[in-house]
Amino acid sequence: MPRPMTKNDLMAAAKENYEKLNEFISKITEEELNTPFDFSKDEKKKEAHWKRDKNLRDVLIHLYEWHQLVLNWVHSNQKGEEKPFLPYPYNWKTYGDMNVEFWKKHQKTSLEEATKMFHKSHSDVLQLAETFTNEELFSKGVYKWVGGSTLGSYFVSATASHYDWAIKKLKAHQKKCKSK
Repeated sequence: MPRPMTKNDLMAAAKENYEKLNEFISKITEEELNTPFDFSKDEKKKEAHWKRDKNLRDVLIHLYEWHQLVLNWVHSNQKGEEKPFLPYPYNWKTYGDMNVEFWKKHQKTSLEEATKMFHKSHSDVLQLAETFTNEELFSKGVYKWVGGSTLGSYFVSATASHYDWAIKKLKAHQKKCKSK
């Protein structure tokens, strides 16, 4: 599916990938759930997240925290509090460190709680996206706090694209479990 460029496409892709992710999660076996992620021997998986996330909870928390980034950023700026998307002290060169901080923050969060948090934040993000018009989401320059991108691109990244990322990671873990 091409990257959404309209509100309708955003909403459809977010819902479709959310359902695909939940469908995939519902079929994860007990063994796969209880086997820690380990991609250390796969030379193609060099990005930091392959080392960071050790289980389904970590993946769901990552999604939840990125939902929070969107929600907090939009709400703050709507109230006139100019805030960047990434909270201080992070930027697009150091956001990997922020992701590690999210990971550390939730090491005592249960899978059950992470699941609830993820479902609620997904719903909150879609409800927020619904409040904007297609033009507000996908025209550049509508909100100066968005910068040179579109507001909708942030919603796409935090939902449909991130859910796709999660599915790929979970499939890679499942494949490793089956190959043992």
